[in-house]
Amino acid sequence: MFDVVALGELLIDFTCLSVDEAGYPTLAAHPGGAPANFLAALAQYGAKTALIGKVGRDAFGAMLTRTLERAGIDVSGLRAAEDVFTTLAFVTLDGQGNRAFSFARKPGADTCLSREEIDLSLLDAARVFHFGTLSLTDEPARSATRAAVAYARERGALLTFDPNLRPPLWRNLEEAREQMLWGLGQADVVKISDEEVRFLFQCGPEAGAERLHREMGVPLVFVTCGGEGCFFHSARAHGHEAGLSALQVVDTTGAGDIFGGSAVWKLLQTGKAPQDLSEAELRGIVRFACTAAGLSTTKQGGLSSIPTLEQVQARLAEENRA
Repeated sequence: MFDVVALGELLIDFTCLSVDEAGYPTLAAHPGGAPANFLAALAQYGAKTALIGKVGRDAFGAMLTRTLERAGIDVSGLRAAEDVFTTLAFVTLDGQGNRAFSFARKPGADTCLSREEIDLSLLDAARVFHFGTLSLTDEPARSATRAAVAYARERGALLTFDPNLRPPLWRNLEEAREQMLWGLGQADVVKISDEEVRFLFQCGPEAGAERLHREMGVPLVFVTCGGEGCFFHSARAHGHEAGLSALQVVDTTGAGDIFGGSAVWKLLQTGKAPQDLSEAELRGIVRFACTAAGLSTTKQGGLSSIPTLEQVQARLAEENRA
């Protein structure tokens, strides 16, 4: 039995370490991809996880596979493409650690996953199935994702979704909007950013959380606002929890994914359905996830920046004493 199975992109994030006298950057390669970051957070806290996806049969694909194995993520659902390279992302950071992306993905191996390559036995054994929109940008991965979502729902898995909007990867933003709305309509739990709420609904995070719950019927919504924390909304409670203060932010890559994985881990610890959580339980989930995500921004990379459970608990104890 798996606690969480995710489907989606696995890639290399290149970030700039330094610039030489001629103006050329020295790049560092970090394993990444939103579903991988999400699962790595869960695995860090002891959950049993598996990833369904595709890499190239190349050096980067081998590096990513080894990284997942070291993180404790099952890779039996990972496929290797013979004729397409592993997807590469190039991340530039401003002075506050905020990111801009460009991609080598025309196509990338992750977009070439077919529905026939999905190991359905992983979905049979999953308590939670997680997906995003980057596997919905292109065929055949779009059809594979939709088939996996339908299969997981039939098997009674809890469905979690992170839109993870990356405009450069879409032919046009209207197509992105359509696929994001489709995903939102499938999910039991949604983690979405304030920027994505603004893109979809032209409103703020609190109003967006309410709209996703009341109008779109999502049982549990988390709208993250970077360092400003998170709004949450369910049938039993809604509110806001602040983010961590006094952080030396180095790199925000993967912070939202780490929030999502941490929140789902805490949700699983309750043993309750999302709609049955009390306000106190929801606030505890959000505080834990905000703390994990905040701590991750003090290190470079996404998958490599996840704090340990002990580090998160220690910081929570500090915050409670303050």
